[in-house]
Amino acid sequence: MSDPFPAPETLDPELVEQLKALLPEPLLEQLNGSLSREQQRLLLTQERLRFAEYKVRVLEERLRLIRIHKYGPGSEKLSDAQLELLEAEPGVSAAEVAAEGQREPLIAPRSAKPRRPHPGRQQWPAELPRVEQLIACRPEHCVCHQCGRPTVVIGYEQSEQLDVEAPKYFVRVWKREKRACKACEEQGVTCAPLPARIIEKGLASDRVVIDAVVSKYADHVPLYRQSVILERETGLSISRATLDGWVMQVGELLRPMSAAMRQELLSGPYLQADETPVDVQSGRLRGKNHQAYLWQYSRPGGPVVFDFRMGRDRSGPKAFLGNFDGLLQTDGYTAYDQVGGPKLVHVACWSHARRKFFEALEANPQDAAARGIVAHIDRLFAIDGQAREAGLDPPARGALRQAHAPPLVAELKSQVEAARSGALPKSLLAQACAYTLNLWGRLTRFLEHPEVELSTNLAENSMRPVALGRRNWLHLGSEQAGPRVAAILSVVESCRRLKVPVRAYLASVLPGLGDWPLRRIGELTPAAWAAHHQSPKAEG
Repeated sequence: MSDPFPAPETLDPELVEQLKALLPEPLLEQLNGSLSREQQRLLLTQERLRFAEYKVRVLEERLRLIRIHKYGPGSEKLSDAQLELLEAEPGVSAAEVAAEGQREPLIAPRSAKPRRPHPGRQQWPAELPRVEQLIACRPEHCVCHQCGRPTVVIGYEQSEQLDVEAPKYFVRVWKREKRACKACEEQGVTCAPLPARIIEKGLASDRVVIDAVVSKYADHVPLYRQSVILERETGLSISRATLDGWVMQVGELLRPMSAAMRQELLSGPYLQADETPVDVQSGRLRGKNHQAYLWQYSRPGGPVVFDFRMGRDRSGPKAFLGNFDGLLQTDGYTAYDQVGGPKLVHVACWSHARRKFFEALEANPQDAAARGIVAHIDRLFAIDGQAREAGLDPPARGALRQAHAPPLVAELKSQVEAARSGALPKSLLAQACAYTLNLWGRLTRFLEHPEVELSTNLAENSMRPVALGRRNWLHLGSEQAGPRVAAILSVVESCRRLKVPVRAYLASVLPGLGDWPLRRIGELTPAAWAAHHQSPKAEG
């Protein structure tokens, strides 16, 4: 076929090739023979204009996302004109961005969600202990003002407040009895044994050690701050290295527990997985931290297990999952492909697909195609929200999905295909369409398996403590610390999910754990502990 583009000298040859990619094959054939030279030039000019418009739109999308990233989450509400004004004012603060977001936008805003009614005065949990404090009436109220006789108590006006007692540090002195028979001196002296402890002959009690672990990995307080707090409250200087030694010993004790929790997960039919980076001090990179990864595997409503790996390649999930043959729900990361057993079924996440269309809508708020697709995905989530509010079990939820979801799914696919055909290949909308269509088979498996969630949001929620923690403790001290930290995070996050009080759990299982038979370690996992305690209480 001869070249249908007799381009002027001012036309960039690279642009000609891009225009060829935009024109369908039937149009190329027309240009090659059936149209006059003037018609060809007119059509070529139209295609140039269309391409220029698409290119401008893509560049505007990229510029808007750069500005949103620059000015923070509060800038998402601003129009392009408002963002342009902020660019003219160097040193704009977050407060100024928030104030600008309160102004009336220059473009019509998206329909706002209805405000939820105020839930009213919060009731304190019944399991919190109550300490009553009686307030007596003043003496002048204890005598009747009319007859002068003493008044009697006929009841109480009662109100409740949440209160707290400040931590109180003290030195516990263990005095062990020593016994001996005065008649049989050859029998020697018998001494009462010490109870099992987390750190034998350690300076601190089990409660202090557990407090250091929970403060770091549940409350995200780095060890150097804990050292300062202890010195302020007790006058005793306990170095960060000492605190770190306590934490690492706990992590080493919990590694077999983490392995038992892994077996609990793999014995089930359904897993969610995700990963997040974490910096590690390592000799691999001189003067720089190595970027390692914590891989998280969990079951909705069940335990969570973190697996530390120095890389993000397939070897991590392949080793953890072994021959797992159930349902594995992840994002579109290819490292999860070709893992597990031969019957493993991959499931994708609708939140990841929605997020990509929402990013396209953020970059171009007037994009009707992206807005329609986001609204359609929201309708899918609304079906599951209805099931959750009604307390439906998985089979009932599956029936509700089958009654309402298939037409929505079919219409959604048509919308995505139509949006892809009209989007510039490198635009955010085109990328969102490609991502969704490439994973379409995995995205629609929720129709076949009612136990599957629409998204991996629960897995991502389990990763947030890691993200919050690394902002405070910044990195892991060594590669050897990684598996120990992963074991601690597995226990802490599993306790949160299962509504198990993490301090009570650690105090129950850690002392003497090193002497516990490995074959029976499954009796002590957070799930097993929760099953033997009737009314566990979640801890912050």
